[in-house]
Amino acid sequence: MSFLKSLFSKPLPRVLAVLSLFAAMLGATVVTSVVTATEAHADGCYTWSRTLSQGASGEDVRQLQIRVAGYPAYGGHIAADGAFGPATKAAVQRFQSAYGLGADGIAGPATFSKIYSLQDDDCTPIHFAYTELDDGCGGSGWDGGPLSAAATKANALQTMWQLEAMRHALGDQPLNITSGFRSIPCNNAVGGASNSQHLYGRSADLVGSPSLCTLAKQARYHGFGGIFGPGYPGHNDHTHVDIRTSNAWSAPTCGI
Repeated sequence: MSFLKSLFSKPLPRVLAVLSLFAAMLGATVVTSVVTATEAHADGCYTWSRTLSQGASGEDVRQLQIRVAGYPAYGGHIAADGAFGPATKAAVQRFQSAYGLGADGIAGPATFSKIYSLQDDDCTPIHFAYTELDDGCGGSGWDGGPLSAAATKANALQTMWQLEAMRHALGDQPLNITSGFRSIPCNNAVGGASNSQHLYGRSADLVGSPSLCTLAKQARYHGFGGIFGPGYPGHNDHTHVDIRTSNAWSAPTCGI
């Protein structure tokens, strides 16, 4: 008995090694898989510790909402309020469908595993970076706007997750950003509107391929309340998208 107590106080790999040795001596086989535990996943950015479904609330729900904010359906918006309601469930289902998962609207291990694979350790989606959305006049950091630097940066993070959803829907084609957050001096220097969403870190100007009209049309499905493109004054060379929660869309050349 004292031998067994001593044996099972050892780390699992050593226990398995000893058992395998005895098995070899007895001509038997030890099936190690039945005693191997599954370790919890730890992500460099954020780790969910429970399954989330409609009715749940908390910071873990809010973190999920940020990552599925690009899946609200046409003209919709997901509130990152930490309350898992019907709109969040529907967004989770669309996210799951977009990546070939079972679309039950319940965020469990498979859903979180997919999110982990899509984000870097600083919580940005893998195809975008904070450097693409900080001060558009060549500065660095998130100061100089109407909001605190932390609030501005948080807005930029959600903007990137919505862009990630749009990018995936467009066949994972790269999206090219020419302007993101602007400090007040930067916004004034480029002639931006005094109430520009760029001041709050909520927007991105897109150029290149896909076409500007394709970008403007697709953005309607990914939670972007502000969409301005070809045919709107000053927007013939780019498509502007922002994450305001009321819809203001105008790209007349594109039929919007």
